[in-house]
Amino acid sequence: MSNEILSLIYTFSRKFNDPKTNLAFDPKNKNILATFNNGNVNVTIQISNGDEHLYHDISRLLKKNIEQIPGVLSVNIIITAEKNQNSVEKKFKIDVKNIIAVASGKGGVGKSTFAVNLSVALKSLNLRVGLLDADIYGPSIPRMIGVSKKPEMNKDKKLVPIENYGLKSMSIGYILENESPTIWRGPMVMKALEQMFNGVAWGTLDYLIIDLPPGTGDAQLSLAQNSKLTGSIIISTPQEVALTDARKGINMFKKVGVRILGIVENMSYFICDKCSEKHFIFSKDGAKKEAHKFNIPFLGEIPIDSKLRHQSDSGIPCYIDNPEGDISQKFISIAKQLDKSLSS
Repeated sequence: MSNEILSLIYTFSRKFNDPKTNLAFDPKNKNILATFNNGNVNVTIQISNGDEHLYHDISRLLKKNIEQIPGVLSVNIIITAEKNQNSVEKKFKIDVKNIIAVASGKGGVGKSTFAVNLSVALKSLNLRVGLLDADIYGPSIPRMIGVSKKPEMNKDKKLVPIENYGLKSMSIGYILENESPTIWRGPMVMKALEQMFNGVAWGTLDYLIIDLPPGTGDAQLSLAQNSKLTGSIIISTPQEVALTDARKGINMFKKVGVRILGIVENMSYFICDKCSEKHFIFSKDGAKKEAHKFNIPFLGEIPIDSKLRHQSDSGIPCYIDNPEGDISQKFISIAKQLDKSLSS
């Protein structure tokens, strides 16, 4: 459904040429990005500063045409004007060497589990690590690191991040009542993300790991465009259904100029307790092949493991529970690869 709607959006947009470059607004044009999520369409057009007046008619006509597409509930045309691509003033600012977004094209592929355990693995390398839960609608970090208390405010009117296992973390899940749904519209979500980024006393960090919500909507675009992301890691399971959505995430980050640091294949296989053999429940090597196709580093495989599930539900990351375990060592390996690639 979403692929069909995105195809229709670009069918309309390619009828128009950029007034400055004369290039068609088609999927190959890096200055336009269309996303569709739960009936809501966002079309972002990047232009040169001072040229806003040239795009008024195009914006109006695009919005009018896209609103006629069945299944579209709202349309937002965003015109972004930047003075210089190399000196963009970012809205989200903290004192951190590397900001890594952990992303997936769809939910249920183990992205949050990966973000938590990668953060702990980086901390085990004597690095200063923060973990930001940017999934406003489904925050799961509090449970996964075993904390439920509310953050306090310091004298500078900033939230003090919650610390456990040596990690500093912040999540909307710390602030809302337990199991209360988050029923917010886009602007409220963006404000909350900015508050958890700028309004938190993170201190000085080597890494801030951001657990992004699944998909390619407002939150992902906002963080990609307004924070100094060092890069992103894509999480996917091996089967084609998940890989189809993972490609959307890859293409989104490419469109906004964010480096993709690697792909991780989660739920790669299951080792049977009785026969000790690997069973490839969700197909085999799908994410590895995708990494090769896009010329992106393949960071590793994480198997289906009942202990990892239990550790996540109990709020004890695998390295804390069993530092010498096979799964823990896989996360340590990925953390070392990541730190080495960013240090060289």
